[in-house]
Amino acid sequence: MFQQEAHIAWNRAIAPAIFKIGLTCRHGFARTKPGQFVMLRVSEGLEPLLRRPFSVHKLIRKDNRVEGIEVLYKMVGKGTALLATRKPGETLDVLGPLGSSFVLPPSARKVFIVAGGMGVAPMVFLAQHLVASDLNPSDCEVFLGGRTCEDLLCTDEFTALNLPVHTTTDDGSAGDQCLVTHPLENAMGHTAPDVIVACGPMDMLACVVGIAEKHKVPCQVSIETMMACGMGACLGCAVEPRIEGEHYLHACMDGPVFPADALKF
Repeated sequence: MFQQEAHIAWNRAIAPAIFKIGLTCRHGFARTKPGQFVMLRVSEGLEPLLRRPFSVHKLIRKDNRVEGIEVLYKMVGKGTALLATRKPGETLDVLGPLGSSFVLPPSARKVFIVAGGMGVAPMVFLAQHLVASDLNPSDCEVFLGGRTCEDLLCTDEFTALNLPVHTTTDDGSAGDQCLVTHPLENAMGHTAPDVIVACGPMDMLACVVGIAEKHKVPCQVSIETMMACGMGACLGCAVEPRIEGEHYLHACMDGPVFPADALKF
């Protein structure tokens, strides 16, 4: 974990209220793993006082060297509204990389990636990592869901990796009009994967975990929750364990990636 001033390389809108910001960093991110996150101080002033957590969306590489990270974010409140105003050449205080990562079984050859809305943020990095690890892209499948077509993000980045992509929307404006778990359930009936990885709203994750358990397939989930510190000091990101009587887990230290059977949904 490093704290440093990162230079903003770009900060551009890719969809309504959706942005990608590139941050060049002196050191510390070459060993970042898919699923980890950073805490950004979005303003140079005292308000907002607390940092904001963001998944690492991609690594920025040049000449085979990691020079920084890219973050995908949605403008939803004061903090992200301020972040959207930041300009290339300015600096942001970055703390990270933090948290746990996706850890796939060494024997895993077929992976299903499931993301709902902004849950796609860590999944592009994961997909890039899988392809670089010599997994056959055609053996893996991506399932993306959103309320509308504007919520379906990064489909072109997955297809550029030659990964099959299934898309769904609640209103039918793109892909199939259904929940993203419907095509996932259908695909499980053909050839089950070696592992399922998922990120998105808790209701979606609960359904994905149920499907995984029904088919006896290992599953890992990355949970989205508010954090104040990212280091376990504030205890604000507590999540309930599945086994009654065990101590509460914390998304920043124990997660954000958890084995599905560790959490109560």
